[in-house]
Amino acid sequence: MTRQVILLLLVTATTAAADTLYLRNGQRVRGEIRSIRNGVIEFEEDRGFRGTRTLRLNRDEVARIDLDEDQPAPGFSSPGGSGRPAGLRERETSVAATIAWTDTGVDVRSGQTIYFSATGRIAWGPGRRDGPAGESGSPHNAGRPIPSRPAAGLIGKIGNDSTDYFFVGDDKGAIRMRASGRLFLGVNDDFLQDNSGSFRVTVYY
Repeated sequence: MTRQVILLLLVTATTAAADTLYLRNGQRVRGEIRSIRNGVIEFEEDRGFRGTRTLRLNRDEVARIDLDEDQPAPGFSSPGGSGRPAGLRERETSVAATIAWTDTGVDVRSGQTIYFSATGRIAWGPGRRDGPAGESGSPHNAGRPIPSRPAAGLIGKIGNDSTDYFFVGDDKGAIRMRASGRLFLGVNDDFLQDNSGSFRVTVYY
């Protein structure tokens, strides 16, 4: 066996099983998630022959997380090309724009990966109407549940009294739960009284 083949096998072995972070700046990072706490992702990046390094990223910096242990084998992805594993339970719920938080009826555990599929549009002010992804180019607003994320976007939390919110939007990728408890969904808006409409959301768990 040549030196080049041995090196190739070593590289393949170190990267074959890995989680993947897709950052909002376009970068893709492979390695292993160590923890997700208080909106911070601790990730051990696999740098090949250079070893590993630990990254700490705000959840808002990450567009999507693909978890190796939850990915279906080739040819077994769910219909629609979402990359969602087949065989998950699912529950559909309506998330009204006039209600702060909607109880989905789904109980999750810390570390569990959940998938969402959201449709519909809501009106959230004069001349403002958006889908689950929220307002494009939305400015920072300290009054919203997640100030730095798009206004009117779909958001979630675990537990009725929790303030550890996470952004869902129209992302169909895996989202790892940061706590155990009941899943609630809402909209990222600081004033609900002038809202109307709802999102239709399917939770795959």
